[in-house]
Amino acid sequence: MKINFSAKIIGYVFVGIIFLLYGLGMYWSFEPSELDIRAEVYKDAKLESAAPVVGYTTTTALIRVSETLLNKPGGYLSNDALPPSVFLDNIPAWEFGVLEMVRDLSLIMRKDFSRSQSQSLEDEYLKKVHPLLNIDHRSWAMPSAEGEYNDAIKLLYDYRTALSDPQNPSQFYARTDNLRDWLNQASRRLGSYSQRLSASVGREQINNDLAGDNAAKQSNYSSSLIELKTSWWKIDDEFFEARGACWALLHFLKAVEIDFNDVLEKKNAKVSVQQIIRELEESQQSIWSPMILNGSGFGLLANHSLVMANYISRANAALIDLNDLLSQG
Repeated sequence: MKINFSAKIIGYVFVGIIFLLYGLGMYWSFEPSELDIRAEVYKDAKLESAAPVVGYTTTTALIRVSETLLNKPGGYLSNDALPPSVFLDNIPAWEFGVLEMVRDLSLIMRKDFSRSQSQSLEDEYLKKVHPLLNIDHRSWAMPSAEGEYNDAIKLLYDYRTALSDPQNPSQFYARTDNLRDWLNQASRRLGSYSQRLSASVGREQINNDLAGDNAAKQSNYSSSLIELKTSWWKIDDEFFEARGACWALLHFLKAVEIDFNDVLEKKNAKVSVQQIIRELEESQQSIWSPMILNGSGFGLLANHSLVMANYISRANAALIDLNDLLSQG
């Protein structure tokens, strides 16, 4: 009897642990809500007793998005090796999408936003930030991804403080050409996500890699027809990575709308930015299905990937239009 009683206790404990880990995994899988960038800027500026200068808002957005990546429920999960994190894949995919946008913006800030000319010196803070953010996102020890990202955030705080100091050489240049460089990078990123999401149903695409230039060449032969098909096991990963990227880009655009206000008003382009923001907000609607469905376009079941691809394509088209508008004299 004692042996059976002990076995029952062990069984109950085991089942309890399973349910606890399952509940914890469910809680950690909730995506962070949208941030109020204006409120965050106002709060930080008040704490620092400094009036926000040009670049303060964009830097704050980069800081807050990066901090959310690390401090959301469960913390940073992509490099965890223990349950329940090791069994989760949606939130790690979301994290990587956010990280890609963070890396893109940090690179543009390093080579464009903080420099007046092509031969001007790099900012001392930002040239350290970008390499720190580019560590393997799955690295868990010596150094850990979280440790490197935290160091990058501290440097971003230092850079933001330096912007408010007239005696410090750090700068942020809100110019049309700088903004166009970042919009180009964001557009490429969204275009890639749109293609990958559309491949969820599988389709043939005509190879147009060399279209528009009859003298163009490429390294390796490619078929005239390309079969695009996302693995069934990767459907949800592609979806949540794109969703995370859109979440981050949404906040960065709201910050850019403030820092580049004069540039956008001169081109009467603020409404274009607001439309892009609206499309990205639509991509963050609540998901009511317990799993990402992969219906065949007009089939019986929904296809969440195609819905997401639609919002991203619309946002990308608006980004391209905005870039064309900014390029006009």
